Amino acid sequence: MDLSTINVRYAKAFFSTAKEKKLLDIFHDDIKLIYEVCTTSTDFILLLESPVIKVSKKEKLITEIFKGKVHDLTLNFLILIVKNKREVHIPGICRKFLDLTRQDQNIKSAILVTAVEVPATMMEKISSLLAKQLNSKIELTGKVNENIIGGMVLRMEDIQYDASVATQIKKIKQKLLESELK
Repeated sequence: MDLSTINVRYAKAFFSTAKEKKLLDIFHDDIKLIYEVCTTSTDFILLLESPVIKVSKKEKLITEIFKGKVHDLTLNFLILIVKNKREVHIPGICRKFLDLTRQDQNIKSAILVTAVEVPATMMEKISSLLAKQLNSKIELTGKVNENIIGGMVLRMEDIQYDASVATQIKKIKQKLLESELK
């Protein structure tokens, strides 16, 4: 079975359970926590990917890690994934679940790349302006890239708005080269 198909099936099943039981916000926070553990802990990924560790031991360790931190249904969902020997797909399932939640709640993700760190108040203003413009909620993440020299690059889904100084310099250089050739 295709890896993405596995991720989609499990994520959709858990998403529909969340909607049915009216626990979407709780499950979203749980999955966000699990995904964060997956992306920050190499030991956890090694646990999931290890063919040497028995299923019963993985169940026990996952229960110890997440018991009391996530809803019981979320923990049962993780145990079900492990019992079905699909634990290596947990990060992908989490990512797909978070995507489904964003779609359902009309939330768009955006990344703002700047040469220096943007203050939190400015990030909030930018987020609210984007939300008003696009008529949806915005999850805005800031990243620093000194190579853009100044200005900003805003990426949202398939759209990129590049107002960086580095790009402007490249455009000017290109125009000068074109005019020199004529």
